Amino acid sequence: MAVASTDWAETIGPDETEKFARQAEAIRAAHQLTTARHGKGRFLHRKPIVGVAARLEVLPDLPPEARFGAFATPGPRDALVRLSNGSFDIQANTVPDIHGFALRILGLDGEAALGGRADHQDFLLINHDRFNAIDSDAFVEFATLAAGGQLKALWTLFRRHGLAGLMGRIKDLQQTLGKPFTGYAAETFNTVVPHAVGPYAAKVLVVPEAPAAMTGRDPGADITSRLAAGPIAYGLQLQFFTDPIATPIEGHRVVWTSEPQTVARLTLLKPAELEGARFDPWGGLAAHRPLGEIMRARKSAYRVSQLARA
Repeated sequence: MAVASTDWAETIGPDETEKFARQAEAIRAAHQLTTARHGKGRFLHRKPIVGVAARLEVLPDLPPEARFGAFATPGPRDALVRLSNGSFDIQANTVPDIHGFALRILGLDGEAALGGRADHQDFLLINHDRFNAIDSDAFVEFATLAAGGQLKALWTLFRRHGLAGLMGRIKDLQQTLGKPFTGYAAETFNTVVPHAVGPYAAKVLVVPEAPAAMTGRDPGADITSRLAAGPIAYGLQLQFFTDPIATPIEGHRVVWTSEPQTVARLTLLKPAELEGARFDPWGGLAAHRPLGEIMRARKSAYRVSQLARA
């Protein structure tokens, strides 16, 4: 089995500062459109399914590469989880969508990824194992154009990129939205792009201990009824960087093939009001700094979205 390696590196483009500023401005303008339709709220993952009070139990005797940040000390910690639909629109839960699983681990204390101190760690996961868009520009372009209307978005993409470019973006969208979803108690959720784990790098996965496909077509109704019946347990896993081919830091369209390691047990306990919470992949410890171009783009994008909600 390939072993975790610290021999990873990010590849930072010379124009990223200007590119991310341009993306942030596009998101700010698009967010104004969705706010006018729905009121203040998140740009993406606007519609909540349920907020949940949870408990994270870090396992004892972890391998050395896992013992950093939130996983440095075994034992229990309080946690929060927000389950959501990915769209910027408020639509029925039965409409095909990306499904989000945002986790906040509480009770921490350490240097923050954004400077100062952090008392929590956020991991934002979805029901996919890779990021389908070509790059952050393509993702932001489609999302912000679609916020102004899908027909207008398609026409604009056609004028900018031609038929081949438009079809490529539609294919990416179909692969994303066309993935069947079997429910929050059945699916594996993945950060899709990596975080640091001390000097190592890993994706974070949340895997149900006893997978159970949802009843009916509404994932919100299904998980709410399951929570009412009792706690729901997941394993929290780290999938480590091993080499640039099998586990590329910047290759966000590549499914990593390293073997995940379970480092904690996450238990969803009961519903909780979390709409005031601002989950952010950069909201947490320097020991878990987000990595890769997609994550670097999110640093500016989430800040703009949060300011728009103020």
